Amino acid sequence: MTSLRKPVEALSAGHPTYSQTFPCKPSTAELGRELVRDILGVWHLGGLADRAELIITELIANASRHTPCPEIRLTVGRPSATRLRVGVVDREPSRLPILSQAADGDDESGRGLLLVDAVADRWGYDLHGSDRRPWGKEVWAELRTEGSK
Repeated sequence: MTSLRKPVEALSAGHPTYSQTFPCKPSTAELGRELVRDILGVWHLGGLADRAELIITELIANASRHTPCPEIRLTVGRPSATRLRVGVVDREPSRLPILSQAADGDDESGRGLLLVDAVADRWGYDLHGSDRRPWGKEVWAELRTEGSK
């Protein structure tokens, strides 16, 4: 029997993914960072936490700024033994992410995906639903896990 007061070591079984739904607003970024840090701690990937937190913060900011969705789903997963993936799912498949190269030094926005592109090993988006009528999209970024312990 496992006590709820005693921490339990997480076992690696397959390629786990964790997801949770939150309000689509800028303040969700703090909850997203906590979620990412906690999960990476359980998975012994704390060396990736700073980069993963920056990525999830930017993805949440983009979703809250560019979609009218009332809620988003944050995902943290291990698509393979050597990759970590963080993402944000929203219900606006027509509003796809665009990597902007035009942000000036005085601009207060427009750099989020540039930051993601700079710190992630790769990033992109996946549409959800049928090809004819997707219901949403996930914008994601991946980090390699080798040597991150």
